[in-house]
Amino acid sequence: MEFTEIDRDDYCNLLMEIHRTHMPYGMFGKEKYPPNGVPLCDLPEEYLLWFKQRSFPKGRLGELMAHVCEIKELGMDSVFDPFRKANGGRTKL
Repeated sequence: MEFTEIDRDDYCNLLMEIHRTHMPYGMFGKEKYPPNGVPLCDLPEEYLLWFKQRSFPKGRLGELMAHVCEIKELGMDSVFDPFRKANGGRTKL
């Protein structure tokens, strides 16, 4: 499949949205990782796989988590490195 410029822009926007979105609840939510929770791109793969087995949350949060899970399963976690670098590195878990 050949990517067009629009596809690249959409993918870049998706990656930025993933990085800007934080886990709002649970063991990586804002109560344990104030003030916002852990960015979705820094969630452990095991945690995402747990959701994949039981079902991701409904709505956009679940869609983004599913994308992150797929990216991590494919061994492509490094696509988030430029975003992490711009924000001071990976979230310490």
